[in-house]
Amino acid sequence: MKKIGAYLILLVIVISCTSDDRYESYNKDPKRPTIVEADLLFNSATKTLVERMTTPNINVNIFRLMAQQWATTTYPNESNYFLTGRTIPQNFWSGMYQNVLLDLTSAQEIVSKDDNLRSDKKTTQVAQAEILMIYAWQILVDTFGDIPYSEGLKATEFPLPKYDDAASIYVDLITRLDVAIANLNGAGFETDNLYFGDIGLWRKFATSLKLRLGIRLIDANSSLAQNVVESAYNLGVFDSNADNAQFKFLGISNPNPIWRDVVQSGRQDFVAANTMVDLMNDLNDPRLAVFFEDNLGAETYVGGIYGAINTYVNFSHLGTLILEPTYPACLIDYAEVSFNLAQAAQLGFAVGGSAEDYYNQGITASFEYWGVTNISDYLANPDVAWATAQGDWREKIGKQFWLAMYNRGFEGWTVWRQMDSPTLNPPELTERPVPTRYTYPVNEQNLNVQNWSAASAAIGGDSQTTKLFWDTQ
Repeated sequence: MKKIGAYLILLVIVISCTSDDRYESYNKDPKRPTIVEADLLFNSATKTLVERMTTPNINVNIFRLMAQQWATTTYPNESNYFLTGRTIPQNFWSGMYQNVLLDLTSAQEIVSKDDNLRSDKKTTQVAQAEILMIYAWQILVDTFGDIPYSEGLKATEFPLPKYDDAASIYVDLITRLDVAIANLNGAGFETDNLYFGDIGLWRKFATSLKLRLGIRLIDANSSLAQNVVESAYNLGVFDSNADNAQFKFLGISNPNPIWRDVVQSGRQDFVAANTMVDLMNDLNDPRLAVFFEDNLGAETYVGGIYGAINTYVNFSHLGTLILEPTYPACLIDYAEVSFNLAQAAQLGFAVGGSAEDYYNQGITASFEYWGVTNISDYLANPDVAWATAQGDWREKIGKQFWLAMYNRGFEGWTVWRQMDSPTLNPPELTERPVPTRYTYPVNEQNLNVQNWSAASAAIGGDSQTTKLFWDTQ
């Protein structure tokens, strides 16, 4: 009996040892894989980037308020430019670094190590991730100024990264973008919710992004700006709304974040801003009927007082189109490209047309994007027509460019910063000046003190009204 008992114990030990792998698998969460495919990382980063640029959640994105496209109702702090109460800079910064740039970097690393991929497919997928990274890096620079760049994604090696000069980052982004464009020569990621595998459109997206980078530099480095803009134009930028870099949402299962944060959540936090509505009323702009809802009747549109506490029912509401759960979000569109080319043409750059041609093209692209007719009547309006509209070229282009960037708050805010047009209103409650940047996150001020202090001094102070290096007007 003792021998039988010993054998039984030995048998149990053997079975236990040989079953470690099986039992170990019970401790693995199938929904949290330890190895993530590059396609999934690329798609996740793409969606996060789009969400960060599109959501109206004021804990993350208040760019529509900064551009004064929308006004607030109950909670006016953000429209009066109190940014730190909800740690808005921290949330935006962290999301871009952790959930966009790091995921895209990881996707590139996985692709680069995949020996089963053809070389042209490998370089194309790395280039696609690179283009989105360059887009995200530019957004961070255009939001904060100098930022951690060369050390920014190397947390193990540089837990307290230095900040790089914003102008130098731009130069490096342009170089990186040229390499990425040249490498778009094979099949891309299978999960591509921007262009669904059309590498020709990815190339146009990249060159249109290059055009944007060049235009940002026109007042800071005119010779480099001309070189970059003309190069982008010759490579081929967007030439219709069919080229737009849009993320297409599926609906309620994967909705447009505006629908999720306004309709689904039952919020009544926003109305049209008087800044935008007043200008559009003055111009008799037919896009008003699409941008905002005719909830007041008789085709009357009234914007809420910017920076005030506005009663929701007394002012024009958000238009129903952007509240659809399937409404796409846009990273760059044909209207933006057209207005950028209008600036280039005005400055004498070789871009194949006149400032007036591209100005009219930008307005037309916006009307067509929003499905609005009567474009010829609008272009003939003396307050709109290039020959008779009020102001110099910056004011003319700035007004129409800003209007065309409705629902793209970051670009609307950036148009105002670069062109000083149109005139934005001081917020009603505080009359604080419109910010020209986000201040650095509190975590940087507390944890990365030495590098934050050096960067703050380099840009002229960590203030909301410190101008970025390209904002020299």
